[in-house]
Amino acid sequence: MQDKMTDAFNAQTRQMFEPMRKINSLMLNNMEKMTQYQLEAMKRYSQMGTERIRSATNIQDAESLRDFGTQQAEMMNEISQQMQEDARAMSEMSLQFKSEMEKLFSDAGQKMTEQATSAAQGEKPGTASSQSSRKK
Repeated sequence: MQDKMTDAFNAQTRQMFEPMRKINSLMLNNMEKMTQYQLEAMKRYSQMGTERIRSATNIQDAESLRDFGTQQAEMMNEISQQMQEDARAMSEMSLQFKSEMEKLFSDAGQKMTEQATSAAQGEKPGTASSQSSRKK
């Protein structure tokens, strides 16, 4: 008898915490994905900066300064495009995360509704559950 009660309690506890576990897992996965993307972006930008510094150290005359200036303008255009691409990718990841969270909450709400409906149908009509109705 006690084993059945313990098993039932454990099952109810698992059901209660399952949505929170899914939410935490989803949030952790999203955080890992966003962090990884940001680290890769930082690596790209730092490599671009390092390349520019190396190019600047090679300036020896007016002609190499002119070439450096031209390359600098090209690199600024490249950085601008890369930043737009990074912003777009981060936005897509955020929208995907939002969609997954909405689905998770919708599923949890539907499951709670189903459980409430089945619990309401499982009650016998006319049986009182409060102590005040038991008083004579």
